[in-house]
Amino acid sequence: MMNRLAESGGKVNCFHCKHYYVTWDPSFPRGCKSYGIKTSALPSAAVLSASGKSCMAFALKDRLTK
Repeated sequence: MMNRLAESGGKVNCFHCKHYYVTWDPSFPRGCKSYGIKTSALPSAAVLSASGKSCMAFALKDRLTK
């Protein structure tokens, strides 16, 4: 079950996900460790456009669960 922090307007908020990271690549500054992708948009948007489904790997960051 997705936490209400995960969704805002039907889109997964990667900034609250433990798999999200910032890369050193200026062309692809955002990444997802779970899917193994780097992108210029949010990883959840890349997953949605590639598969047609919302991100299934979302996991709330530990520091947000307390």
